[in-house]
This record gives sequence, structure tokens and C-alpha cells, in this order.
Amino acid sequence: MPQLAVRVGRAKPSTIMVIAQKARQLKAAGRDIISFSVGVPNFLPGEHVYAAAREALAHDSGQYGNNRGSEALQDAFLQHIEALGFHGYQRANVAIGIGAKQVLYNLAEALLDEGDEITFAAPYWTTYRDIADIIGARINPLPCGPQHNYKLTPEQLDAALVRKPKVFLFNNPSNPTGMVYTQVEIAALADVLVRHPETWIVTDDIYAAMVFDGIGYHNFVHARPELRDRLIFVDSVSKTYGMPGWRVGFLAGPEVVAKAITTLNSSHITSLPEVVSAAAVAALTGPQDVTRAKCKDFAARRDVVYGALSAIPGVVCPRPQGAFYAFPDISVAFGKRHGGTMIENDVGFCAALLEAKGVACVPGSAFGEPRAMRISYTCPAEQLQPGLQRIAEFFAELA
Repeated sequence: MPQLAVRVGRAKPSTIMVIAQKARQLKAAGRDIISFSVGVPNFLPGEHVYAAAREALAHDSGQYGNNRGSEALQDAFLQHIEALGFHGYQRANVAIGIGAKQVLYNLAEALLDEGDEITFAAPYWTTYRDIADIIGARINPLPCGPQHNYKLTPEQLDAALVRKPKVFLFNNPSNPTGMVYTQVEIAALADVLVRHPETWIVTDDIYAAMVFDGIGYHNFVHARPELRDRLIFVDSVSKTYGMPGWRVGFLAGPEVVAKAITTLNSSHITSLPEVVSAAAVAALTGPQDVTRAKCKDFAARRDVVYGALSAIPGVVCPRPQGAFYAFPDISVAFGKRHGGTMIENDVGFCAALLEAKGVACVPGSAFGEPRAMRISYTCPAEQLQPGLQRIAEFFAELA
């Protein structure tokens, strides 16, 4: 029998989806399950988005679209990033794909040859490593533990960039930690980046609208405009507008990069469907009240989650300031027993928690930090407090 390509052996199922599927199976079997596993916003976009989709469906041409994305969607995205402080970008600087994940994958294909190095902070979103593995890139994760609030320091970045990696990938606000870099912190990192011109900079900022505590959203190109010639900004409608299933992702960057992604689109996806494009245009250009309301709601949920986790003896949880995640250090539980189960590591902790209390969380090792676990607090509101209470009970029962 012929063999599969070697790269397929480097592809791994999403740990997050594996946990979510296990939770669904238990729920289908009659268990009372509360899932803190999947990072979906769990709200729907405003009615104007659906109205735009219905209108587009009524006049659907059934034809192929633009490989770069429809001109209306390009313009809507340009308007969106102008409001974020990205000035002077044109259609030639933009490319649109089937979600930010596909955009990031295409960027990896466009920027990285096999054996090239990519560097990013750890904890990291699981897909960063997965994509790099498939492409055959060398990975240099930069450990940023809870003692440093899960944030990269200028000294760490400088040491990493001395190695001349082809790509530096940066996520702000962060999945899985919910941490947000301040304007001062961004400026300090930008000063380092200016000194290392050999490296592409990719900023995955899909949670930019979900920032709490008045910190605001900041990007390296705001602090040092000269970085614009090698910085690629990635965004999507998934988290901001409650549209993860619509699969619309964007990038803005140097014209040569946007052109490369557009060319890859012509082979990979051809184009977005007209109906999806119309809905995304409406989301970007229409009323933003749903997004603003959900940001306030997530900030309030953050307070509840952070308070509950901070009250558990031995658990360390830097205070999240964006997205909808908390990433507590649970290593105080390692080496202890819950009933007859020895908790040896984060994977064992999450498995025991799901089995004993019906709460699904994702082990931190999936994100490059095996001392922790990720909590996504986008579950139905009535499940939040009970889920946190079950976690507290689990810790209290350890011996």
C-alpha cells in the first residue's frame, strides 16, 4: 500500500477539540458536564449581520469570487484597521482567508521554508506549534511562566532574535492566558524588534476588541512605524462578532506578503462565498453594540473567575485582562490524590477533574506550559459559578 506523506505524520489532532469531544460524549451519556474547554465566544452577531446574509443569498451570483477577498470586504477591513490605528493601508496590503487559522497556515507556507526557525512566547495557542510542525519549521518557544505574568520580556526577545529566526509570532491579547501587553510593554518590545531587521513579525490580534481595565489595544507598528515593512497583522470576525462558524480571517501587511497569500488562496480556497463575505462586511461596518456589551460581560466574568481561582490555596493565576481565558498554575495538585487517583501532571489533573466533577478544562501542556490548565469562561452564565465551585471542591478533596 502506498505511504502517506511524511508531513501528515507531523500533524496532530487539536487537544482542545479532543477534550471538547470527550465532554460531549459524557454529556450524551447522561453526565452533568460543564465545559470550560473550547474558546468559542458563545454569542451571536447582531441582526444586521443576518439581514446582510439573507440579502446576499437572495441575489447570489453563484460565481467564483476574488482570490484576495471581495472588494467590499477588503474595504470594510481597511476601515476596521484604520480605527485600530493602522493608517495608510490599501487593498494591495490586504488578503482574506477562511478564518484566521487558514490565514496563519498560508503565512507559514509563504514565509517559512523547511528548517527555518519560528519563535513565539510560551504559553502559546496550540495551532502555532501544529502549523510549524507540519511546515517543517524549527520552533524556539520562549518560556514565560506565571511568575512573569505569562509575558515576554525585551531581554528574552532580544536573545531569541540574535538567532535570526525567520518569523516572530506574537499574540495579544493572549490565548491561552488572557494577558494583555500595555502600551509601555509593546513599545519596549518594538524597540528590540527594530534592532533585528532579518525577522518577519506576525501579530495575531484576533482578541483586540476584548481588552479590559482601560489598557487599550496596542501594536508594534503603532510604537515604531518603521516596522510596517515586515509586520503582518492578523484578525478575524470569529471572536469579536460571535462568528467563529462563518470562517473569515484577514491580514494586513506588506504588499509582497498580501500578494503571496492571495496567490496561495487561488490554489487552496479560491475565494470566500458571497453570503459569508456580505455577513462579514455587515459585522465590520455595522453597529458595534453587541461586541461592546460582550466585552463588558467578559470583564465581569473575568472578575468572578479570577476571584474564585485566587481563593484556592496554592493556585497561582495571573489576572487576565483580555480575551475570555484564565490560565491558573495548578501544580500544587501534582503528587496528590483525589480518591484513588494520583495526580501526576496537568493531563492527569484535567482527566480526574472531568471524571470526578464533570468539568472540562484543557491541560496547559497543550499550550507549552505543563504546570497550568486553560479555563474558557464563555459557558452559559448559569454554569459559571457551579463550574468554579466544582473546581474548588476538587482541590479541597485532594490529599
